[in-house]
Amino acid sequence: MRELQQLGAGSGGAGKGRGMAGVEIKRIYEDPAPEDGERVLVDRLWPRGVSRERARLDAWNKEVAPSPELRKWFGHDPERFAAFTERYREELDGSEDAAAFAAHCAEVGAAGGRVTLLYAAHDPAVNHALVLKAWLDDQQGKGAQA
Repeated sequence: MRELQQLGAGSGGAGKGRGMAGVEIKRIYEDPAPEDGERVLVDRLWPRGVSRERARLDAWNKEVAPSPELRKWFGHDPERFAAFTERYREELDGSEDAAAFAAHCAEVGAAGGRVTLLYAAHDPAVNHALVLKAWLDDQQGKGAQA
């Protein structure tokens, strides 16, 4: 199982003690903010036009992004989003890296921190980060039931 690629130039970690528990999503082109907590890029490819300094990432987790084949098939086509969601969730369900990331997000949230998933897609309503956040939320719900 791979570890998150830690970058160390982020916004200051999990943001403990600020009442920010949970997982949020944000376009990487938006300015970093203290309430972002731990900033994690969840795209497989580096976003165009964004320097590492401007991104202020804590980690880059390529392993939880959709597979290249799925990403290319989807092509951010809104008509394919429902099928993409189902296929991507299947990828996440079968991924040890995704399970480890879910556990990490749960730990950060339990400590009162926040993880912000950063993505580069143009459409805030049709992108993989929405699916990943929903999947992470579901995993936390399963953990609470256990």
